[in-house]
Amino acid sequence: MRIALTGATGFVGSAVLDEALRQGHTVAALTRRPQPAREGVRWIEGTLEDPEAIDDLLDAADVTIHVAGLTNAPDPAAFEKANVEGTRTIVDIANAREVSRLVLVSSLSAREPKLSAYGASKAKAEAIVNDDRTLNSIIVRPPAVYGPRDVDMFELFRSARYGLVPLPPRGATSIIHVHDLARLLVNLAEPNQLNGRVFEPDDGRVGGYSHKELGQAIGRAVGRRSVLAVNLPKDVLKLAAKADKLLRGDKAKLTADRVGYMLHPNWIARSDRAVPADVWTPEIDGEAGLKSTAEWYEQEGWL
Repeated sequence: MRIALTGATGFVGSAVLDEALRQGHTVAALTRRPQPAREGVRWIEGTLEDPEAIDDLLDAADVTIHVAGLTNAPDPAAFEKANVEGTRTIVDIANAREVSRLVLVSSLSAREPKLSAYGASKAKAEAIVNDDRTLNSIIVRPPAVYGPRDVDMFELFRSARYGLVPLPPRGATSIIHVHDLARLLVNLAEPNQLNGRVFEPDDGRVGGYSHKELGQAIGRAVGRRSVLAVNLPKDVLKLAAKADKLLRGDKAKLTADRVGYMLHPNWIARSDRAVPADVWTPEIDGEAGLKSTAEWYEQEGWL
């Protein structure tokens, strides 16, 4: 296939690019800055705000895998511009270019759009795709994604090294390794009869992980027999978000908007939204995936 890929230089997008090439596809990949030449890849410089770049990206594409999006921002209004308007541009130009398929990477947060501006923007992006009657589209809502090069969950690994893992209030979440997610997205790009479906993949663990179970698993991954996995109350998280804003400014990882959806107790992938087994099944369970991720952090000098 000829795949048009957004977000190709990001955490998830770069894994999708690797997987697409491994499966023998060619890729037109959107990038903000120049990239080294790579066999099978046509780099397109531009952003989601540049219709000419998107038009070039989608020229002669069989399918679009739309990964690019904003996951964290100091200004909640930025989500609307990146995640909503960016998706609208992709859909409009994909139709004009007669692209036959669109795979949209959304988020479990789209299930609860009132909790955060991020979740609301993902829900609106899904609505744009669902309202379109021309593209053959599939929506994927990943849970917490982890793996090599991830900077968000890395902070939990680093804390675990010191024997402490700060967690949201009591609740549960599903997780998925980035390599499994990448394989799923490329598999879904193939022609099939799944048009219009919304999938919530995970690592295969039914019911996900309680926050404490996940914290302890991360502790084991970094070589700690036990860690203190602490569920932080809502007020403490809100205070921590204010402190992170003061310390890191616009680069803060813990924003008030992120706290909004962290407080929700159930981010578990639902079984009725599972991907058919003949299309994809996860290969990397949480215990093995977290351990190999910790090893990657160590090899790269992050830990």
